[in-house]
Formats: sequence, C-alpha cells, structure tokens
Amino acid sequence: MKRLQDFLRSVTSMDFGSNDYRNYRSALFAASEEALSSFEPIKMGASKSNPIQVLDFFSGAGGTSLGFAAINRISPVFRFLGGCDINSISAASYSKNYGTPLINKDILKISRSSESIQSFLESINFDPKLPTILIGCAPCQGFSSHRKTRWDEEDDNRNNLVIAFSRIVSEVNPDVFIMENVPEFLSNKYWKYFSKARAAFFDAGYTVKQHIYNAAEFGVPQERFRSIIIGMKKEFLLPAGIYAPDSYRTVRDAIASLSPVEAGKASAEDWMHKAVAHKASTLEVIRQVPHDGGKLPEGIGPECLTRVKGFSDVYGRLRWDKPSITITHYARNPASGRFTHPVQDRGLTAREAARLQSFPDGFLFEGKFDDIYRQIGEAVPPLLSCGIASSILIELLSCEPTEAQLSAGIQTVDLPVSNSYSSVIAGIKSTRRLKNAVNLC
Repeated sequence: MKRLQDFLRSVTSMDFGSNDYRNYRSALFAASEEALSSFEPIKMGASKSNPIQVLDFFSGAGGTSLGFAAINRISPVFRFLGGCDINSISAASYSKNYGTPLINKDILKISRSSESIQSFLESINFDPKLPTILIGCAPCQGFSSHRKTRWDEEDDNRNNLVIAFSRIVSEVNPDVFIMENVPEFLSNKYWKYFSKARAAFFDAGYTVKQHIYNAAEFGVPQERFRSIIIGMKKEFLLPAGIYAPDSYRTVRDAIASLSPVEAGKASAEDWMHKAVAHKASTLEVIRQVPHDGGKLPEGIGPECLTRVKGFSDVYGRLRWDKPSITITHYARNPASGRFTHPVQDRGLTAREAARLQSFPDGFLFEGKFDDIYRQIGEAVPPLLSCGIASSILIELLSCEPTEAQLSAGIQTVDLPVSNSYSSVIAGIKSTRRLKNAVNLC
C-alpha cells in the first residue's frame, strides 16, 4: 500500500506522462475494490482541493463516479464537480453521495451552443486549467436489443444524446472522456451514431477506443455485457478484466449474508432489504419453481406466457454459485425475468439488487422504492467503474505505451458487431461452458 501511495503522489505533483506506471494497475484496482466496500457519502465540498476534475453527465445515482470515489479513499485525487441528470431524484442521489450541488438539467439544452455550454460550466465552477475527466453514459434504451422489432422506426431521441455529449466534449476539451452503453451501441444498426460522435472526437484531437466488456471480469457478481468507449489526447491502453470465469463472484458471495425476509416483509437491520408483497397467485407460482437456478415448470404460471416465445426466464430463480443475470429496474418483479431469490419465495429486495450491482451498503439512494430499483438497474456497476477509473488514472500518469504493449493489450472494436448482440453473448457463454466441460474431462 505504501508503494501505491507513493505512486499516487505523482498525481498531486501533476507528474503526467514521464514514467510507465502500468505495473501498478492490478494493485490500484485491488485497493480501490477494497476501498469501495467501505464507501461513505462525501461531505459537501470535501473534494474541491483535489487535482483532477470529474464531471458526470447522464449520471444517474453515480455508479460510474463511484470508481473514482473509491480511489479517493486511497489518495485524494479526484474533484467531483457534479452529476448532471434530467431525473431530479437521480440527481439528488448523486448530490447526496458526492458532496456536490444538485444538477437537474437536460443535456440537450446544455449542448445547444458554445455559449450554453460555457454558461453551464461557469455555474459549476469548472476550472479549464485543471485536468478533467468527462463521463457521459447516455440512456441505453434507444440502443437495446429489446427494441430490435422497432429498429425501422424514426430515430429515437435518446440517440441524439450521444451527439449532444460529443459537442460538449469538443467544447470542454477534457483530458479523458468515458462513454458506457449496451453492446448494441456498437452494432450495425447504431454504428452510424457512434461513428458520427467518433468523428467529432477525432476532429477534437482524441484517440478513441471501444470494447465490449463483461462486468463479471471486474468482480461484479453479475453477467452484464456493456460497451465502453474511452477517448484521450494520446495513445493509451484499454482497461483489462481482472477475474477469469472460474473466479467470477457469485450470487452467494453478494447476498447470502443478508437475513431471510418473507414477501411483504422488511429486515429490521436494513430498510432497503424489503421484499415486495406479491399477490397470492404470484407466490403460488414462485413456490413451484425449483430452488437454486430452477425455471418455471411447463404449464405453470399465466397462460399468456405459454403463447409467446422469449419468456423462458420469467419467474426463474437465480443460482447461488453463478453470477446473476443482468440486473434491471424490474429486478423486484419475478414476472419480468430471472429475478426470484435462489431459495426464498419472492423477488429481489432493493438491497440484494444493489449488491448484485456491486453498490456498497454505505451508498445512499433518494426516492421511493420504484425510484431506487430504477437507479440501481440503470447504473454502471461500481466495481466495473473501479476497473475503468484505475486504468484511466494509470494511463493519464504513464508515458505512451510501446507497440508491444499495444499489441498485447485489449483490442478495440473496429467494426460493428451483429445487430443482435444478445446472440453473440449467448455464443460467448456457450463457448465458456464447452471449455469448462473439456477441462473437467
């Protein structure tokens, strides 16, 4: 830890680009992973003297910023300017946890002109002389594979948000920008939006790289595939996963320590560990689903499910010793997917959903339970953010990588993936199962 802290002093001395610090990558991630578990909300203005500014657009509750906040618990590096979100409750959650003013604004309005962008920056005390990291994780609904039957309709207004963010990047001129979205963002259908934004980034002098990651590679107890796009004003290496499939964290790792609760009841120790009061008919269906990964038996449940393909996971139980499926804002409802507890007859509590997303228990969510589930489901998993933040800090401080390092590192996605990346994900999982079976023989 002492060597790591010595290394982090390079930030406060603004010693950028003179050495290669990449050997610290794993140690920095491990330290930030540990620091994340003990996160507590930051007091108002407590980070204002730190040297690197962080500004988070489409911030939600602040899942992406949590990776940078974890590093701050090791050494005071990042200055949080604020999380900008059009949803007032999400913006309030960010403000409460990061000690920043509440920024409840529409990025489309902010990005209308150079003047409107500069006015916004002045309102949050942005300092153009300081190194800056700009985060812009636009809402993913416009790109999701769940919308593939509507791909021929008019362009979703959400897709314009990516272009709006690219205009802000060009105006702010940060040292680094980060974008996160569903894998379909790099598909044939949506490549035109990515390409248009990337062209603006290139024109502004950025090297832009993109890759599709499984959050489980960074210790998130969940299989969640996401596209990550990073831009820097120099050559750099993309983040690399830490955990191999045989060491992925599991549902048991995340939630087994929580006390049992019945449907409609709450834990006396944790108000967020409260189960939905399901209807009697829903409970009757859940009781017939086998424990620990079981699926809905044929002929059980609402008749409508037997008439429509694509609902094989509804009412399914999570498996104790595997990562969970992707946690969405529907995680409280067993009828919306494999969101039933492995052995208890109920959907997931908000605390269980938060832990499966890798949110620390010390993180505070504003709003009612519907708001909390939404914020959890929409967030970038904080442990994935730790991997991104650690890698970005290492690359900011380090000299440019050698050709050998570039060749050995994670490669960028240069061509669009299939329109339905869900089928590609299924192939990845199938190949992994086959490899594991061969290893056991």
